[in-house]
Amino acid sequence: MSDCPSVGFVSLGCPKAASDAELILTRLRAEGYQVSPSYAAADLVIVNTCGFIDAAVTESLEAIGEALAENGKVIVTGCLGARENLIWAAHPKVLAVTGPHASEEVMRAVHQYLPPPHDPFLHLVPPQGVRLTPDHFAYLKISEGCNHRCSFCVIPALRGPLVSRPVGEVLTEAERLVEAGVKELLLISQDTSAYGVDAKYRTGFWGGRPVKTRLKDLCAALAGFGVWVRLHYVYPYPAVDDLIPLMAEEKILPYLDVPFQHANLRVLAAMRRPAAAENMLKRIEAWRRDCPEITLRSTFITGFPGETEAEFQGLLDFLEAAQLDRVGAFAYSPVEGAPANDLPGLPPEEEREDRRRRLMEAQARISAQKLARKIGTQMTVLVDAVDEEGVMARGKGDAPEVDGLVCIDDFSAAEPGDFLRVNIFDADTHDLYAQVVEDGEQDAA
Repeated sequence: MSDCPSVGFVSLGCPKAASDAELILTRLRAEGYQVSPSYAAADLVIVNTCGFIDAAVTESLEAIGEALAENGKVIVTGCLGARENLIWAAHPKVLAVTGPHASEEVMRAVHQYLPPPHDPFLHLVPPQGVRLTPDHFAYLKISEGCNHRCSFCVIPALRGPLVSRPVGEVLTEAERLVEAGVKELLLISQDTSAYGVDAKYRTGFWGGRPVKTRLKDLCAALAGFGVWVRLHYVYPYPAVDDLIPLMAEEKILPYLDVPFQHANLRVLAAMRRPAAAENMLKRIEAWRRDCPEITLRSTFITGFPGETEAEFQGLLDFLEAAQLDRVGAFAYSPVEGAPANDLPGLPPEEEREDRRRRLMEAQARISAQKLARKIGTQMTVLVDAVDEEGVMARGKGDAPEVDGLVCIDDFSAAEPGDFLRVNIFDADTHDLYAQVVEDGEQDAA
């Protein structure tokens, strides 16, 4: 063991898992541990797992096995850790297993097998903590757990019921992130629009003024930081309509990530999801009427147990009518412990995947048409990366890692985190191509 103990870290899964990882990494650095980029240089390895679908379980188990083979000392945490018997059966040599959002338990295991080297008060850690994201954007988790019981999902069993963070705590973290140079805050949780329900929207305090523990009030307060604020995992409650004026007034980004999952009423009922296609189309129309610049992203599941070809065709019809900007799709995959496993009529795997392919092909046509309409317009973009070939950036309608890019060739006079004004001159299925606007050429926007 070196004089300064070193911990390797492997993080799998969604941004919520990454947020958990950041908490653990911050604690490690605060206590004087080094974070190793390799198995060989680490004294032990933490694997932050995902257990949402079978493919994620397999990936997590493989990552644990690789860490054991390359290092030999492994602590397991994350969603798959809630199924510790599965992990112990597959990998009995791991040092410890903890569940999701269990930073205290992880640190206790680290202390047991790799004692801290010194008093943490003697060492400095950045106020914003240690993050896995680039310096210019950050995920801001506002709650943990979920009160829904969707039949295809085991997240409530893994992460528990909804627990909203105190609004003052969230705003303090946001302030520290912005002071550290973050230009974009991405709000995440299992159910972002339910923020504050468990706390009965109690009034908290931040900066000496009252702020309700409610998503609209939180967003209004975040708008005061002068950075991009983007909403993810927004369940389509009626209260979501109250956020649209904030977008129209440019206080938060005109962007909604709303996981509709399906459009057929019977399938939605089997999924234990509310809403129906006709109601959602009316709401989408109202959102666009009140905020014409809004970008709508959603995800769908194809081949859910009992889904007929006619019901899937209805989903394609909904997609055509809704004209969503960004779409992701998953072929249904049985998850151990999910009630949907007991439903009859599961389509064959090839059919589930074929429906996913057909849905994404339909969306690709829609996306290409919508992006083509942006040719000849100007927009503000946030720079993500710069190399010798040019700049990779994103517009207000592009979330990192899941949406498209704005590519600016033959231009390198920028750094990640810079805002640029650009002219769009070309587009393809997912990305836009642009040139930087010269002085005097900017439009009124």
